[in-house]
Amino acid sequence: MRVFTKWFIAALLSLVMTNGLLANGLSLNSVGARALGMGGAFVGLADDPTALYWNPAGLVGQETNLMFFVTDVIPKGSYKLDNDARNIHIDAKTKTNHYISPNIFFNYALGDWSFGFGAFVPAGLGVEWNGEDINFLSFLPNAPVYEWMSKIAAYNFSPAVSYRFNDKFSVGVALDIYYAMFEMKRMGGTLAQYSEESTGSGVGATIGLKYNINKVVSLGLSYRSPVNVSMSGTAKDETKFNTAESDLSRDVIWPTWVGGGLAINITDKWVVTLDAQYSNWAEFENLVTTYTTSGGTTTADTALMNWEDAIQYRVGTEYRFSDSFAGRLGYYYDPAPAPTSTLTILFPSFTNNVVTAGFSYTADKFYTDFGIEYLFGDTREAEAENDNPANMPGTHQMDVFAFSIGVGYVFR
Repeated sequence: MRVFTKWFIAALLSLVMTNGLLANGLSLNSVGARALGMGGAFVGLADDPTALYWNPAGLVGQETNLMFFVTDVIPKGSYKLDNDARNIHIDAKTKTNHYISPNIFFNYALGDWSFGFGAFVPAGLGVEWNGEDINFLSFLPNAPVYEWMSKIAAYNFSPAVSYRFNDKFSVGVALDIYYAMFEMKRMGGTLAQYSEESTGSGVGATIGLKYNINKVVSLGLSYRSPVNVSMSGTAKDETKFNTAESDLSRDVIWPTWVGGGLAINITDKWVVTLDAQYSNWAEFENLVTTYTTSGGTTTADTALMNWEDAIQYRVGTEYRFSDSFAGRLGYYYDPAPAPTSTLTILFPSFTNNVVTAGFSYTADKFYTDFGIEYLFGDTREAEAENDNPANMPGTHQMDVFAFSIGVGYVFR
């Protein structure tokens, strides 16, 4: 019993360093209602103001355009653990929470030049569990009930410029100015209570190229540099005998991203897109958090990550039924970057098969876009790791439903 209790406390203390920071949701899979409906296969097409995110070279050639949209992400997860030897039986589900993000894009056309600006959420997700369902200490009388939650949001304030050399080739550059906010809680009982709030900022850049082979086929290539966000804030660690608050600092890296895409205009009304998008998740070998108490004592905690690089494969299509109405479908494969050895319920990472759909309606200079996607997450079995007490053995699973709706105005 003492061995297990010691292991559990160590796991809790390690968990708070990493809970939820770097899940697949660290980078939202599809920015923009139109791109979302097409499975995020948008690098080779990139012909609306969200090109600033996907491929800034696509900004040039568009009309002056203002777009606003809101995205809602709704995760649905479960966690099961049966350990008869320790009398632990857990069957937990996440709460149905909505993680809503507002976004705005503007593109100003000036001949062979185009100037854009976006204020949007490229990264964000959260998870909150029913604490009464997660009871590792059921063998204790009056066992505490823990609240397990994490929430992440990163805002990108991004100016961009694009230039068209000729009818075939254009290039674009965007500056990525990130502001991130993290909130984490695992509270309740008297054994290991913890809460944390932190904010931070960082700067990176996106470079895009677009080449129109002919009127039918266009190619796109986009590179997004890593963004190192330096987080700082406060952490509160409470036990039955002590209450302590300390300052914390932690560097979180949004990794290098490279996307290549192909857009094929089957007819004047029908386009098919294909993308491959690479993320350098292996940059997350570990995560270091530094704590400084009011007395000046500094300690550092290193959380083992061992993430691996991943490539998403995406396909999308759009068909214009009329000048006013267009329908969209898409699919993408999103592999989990995290091994089961670092998997926790506040640190979700799953391989997803994703289906998407959407439509748009245009009336003169105004238009409305709508897109939905459903991420079918795989089931992952995690074993106890002696060299990484932060992982959580058991059966993990999570699906995610998301939708995005937006309105726009074209300045003609």
